[in-house]
Amino acid sequence: MSFDRRKFLGSSVVTGAGVALSGAVGASAAEAVGVPQRSGGGVGHRGERYGFTVMGTTDLHGNVFNWDYATDAEFDDADHNDVGLAKISTLVADVRQQRGRRNTLLIDAGDTIQGTQLGYYYAKVDPITGPNGPVHPMARAMNAIGYDAAALGNHEFNYGLEVLRKFEDSCDFPLLGANAVDAKSLRPAFRPYVMKRLRSPRGRVVKVAVLGLTNPGIALWDKAHVQGKLAFPGLVEQAAKWVPRLRSMGADVVLVAAHSGMSGTSSYGDQLPYVENAAALVAEQVPGIDAILVGHAHVEVPERRVVNKETGREVVLSEPLKWGQRLTLFDVVVEWRRGRWEVGSVGSRVVNANAVAEDPRITGLLRAEHRKVVAYVNRVIGRSKAEMTAAEAPVKDTPVLDFISFVQAEVVRKALAGSEFASLPVLSQASCFSRTAKVPEGEVTIRALAALYPFDNTLEARVLTGAQLRDYLEFSARYYVRTAAGGPVDPSRITNADGTPDYNYDAVRGVSYEIDIAKPAGQRVGKVLFGGEPVGDAAEFVLAVNNYRANGGGGFPHVARARQVWSTSDEIRNLIIGWVQEMKEIDPSVFASVEWRLTRDGVPVF
Repeated sequence: MSFDRRKFLGSSVVTGAGVALSGAVGASAAEAVGVPQRSGGGVGHRGERYGFTVMGTTDLHGNVFNWDYATDAEFDDADHNDVGLAKISTLVADVRQQRGRRNTLLIDAGDTIQGTQLGYYYAKVDPITGPNGPVHPMARAMNAIGYDAAALGNHEFNYGLEVLRKFEDSCDFPLLGANAVDAKSLRPAFRPYVMKRLRSPRGRVVKVAVLGLTNPGIALWDKAHVQGKLAFPGLVEQAAKWVPRLRSMGADVVLVAAHSGMSGTSSYGDQLPYVENAAALVAEQVPGIDAILVGHAHVEVPERRVVNKETGREVVLSEPLKWGQRLTLFDVVVEWRRGRWEVGSVGSRVVNANAVAEDPRITGLLRAEHRKVVAYVNRVIGRSKAEMTAAEAPVKDTPVLDFISFVQAEVVRKALAGSEFASLPVLSQASCFSRTAKVPEGEVTIRALAALYPFDNTLEARVLTGAQLRDYLEFSARYYVRTAAGGPVDPSRITNADGTPDYNYDAVRGVSYEIDIAKPAGQRVGKVLFGGEPVGDAAEFVLAVNNYRANGGGGFPHVARARQVWSTSDEIRNLIIGWVQEMKEIDPSVFASVEWRLTRDGVPVF
């Protein structure tokens, strides 16, 4: 896509006089709107202060309505959060009314089109890429709300480049990714930035640059879609390249929308030379940035200030909570000094979407699409002879994870039949993606299985040796908090050691083993048996594994470099749905068994 196809770079927003403001906007910015004051422009010279607000969302993940497609009910959680762009639209409208629309901008930090059954439906069931395909609901909603720019998230690439490009074409705003480059030419494959023009009450133009940065992990996580086509250099390196250019082009304010957390860590270990969560590093190491809208980490950070090492100036970072639960407000005040604008102050905070009603304009616009998806996910496709729940899956070998692993192994076994690998034992990994997921006794719907496997992972088969398998299990066992023998055990306190998420703990089906949580990480896994016999170092197994893990997600050892002997583009969720549709019945007695357990000094924990 050539950049001149869009009309955004250099688009201007012209403001009128100042407006009355209430508490939804920071006081310093509010007071600066339309109020000429003395500033540091020299003795006897009247300067001007002008305030504006940049609103930001991130990790919307296909949420338009305040609706949970897995429970078929209005979204709710323990904190009574609300979700969706319809709620965000109301918050945005309130800020625009208070500030004056022409004194505001609205941006997003990525992960937009994947994450709910609404996003899946319009990528796979009624795809936007089909003949006379529909416009993506997220594009329609964001266009109607009036976004100015959005950074690319890693999940934008989950459905392939054709879907992403079609979504891009549907947006009335640019998708930004300065570090998403052509694999051969290393030229930008998406717009790196957009330059917006605001205008002060005295008519002076304020140039606000928004630089978009995405996540380097895409090269691993969506390798099947991007290998040989796109490359993803580091955020610090690309920001250091682009920020000086933006300043040289006359940018008075530089904002970054970065789909990268603040922790400075990477889930993929040393498999890439670039940091996954680099937003704070960008602020610290790249001069010339005023504020960063952060995404990817799914945490709420109303305001964090990082001092740039070169300039000594503070950079303001903010991450609003995922799914449209919060809206970040950056309040920026610029001052006219010595013939140019200088940033006087920047502050940020978040506002809660549960404080407002959904915008009927947005819900009305997409009501038909919503109803189609609700009907789709409520289709009955089979029956289960017993309820299976994921509540205890992080600490016990449960039928519900056995079910996922069983279907995966069956698919791989059939695919390898007649091949040189047909004689190898097939193992299978599964993770607990949601502790609230369950397959009910009786009728089973698509939404029940979608809740069980919410990610759009695909299935691969990789060959591991016995020694590599033990390393893999040992790495996974880091998930548990070291817990001394003898005392009581609270299941809620022994998982997620060092912040390891549930989805980065794998239970492996096909071998039996014990995890001794009284021992230090790296020394926990024992009694690894196959067919009742100890697993030898040189033994070979085929591991049925999701593409996220196979491509390095979570940093598990060996698997990313192991020989791939089969893969499919079908999502694991759909393989499970297809299995249920074919078999008509889920019978846990066919696949459920206790193959792994937690121990302390050899004594079972449960």
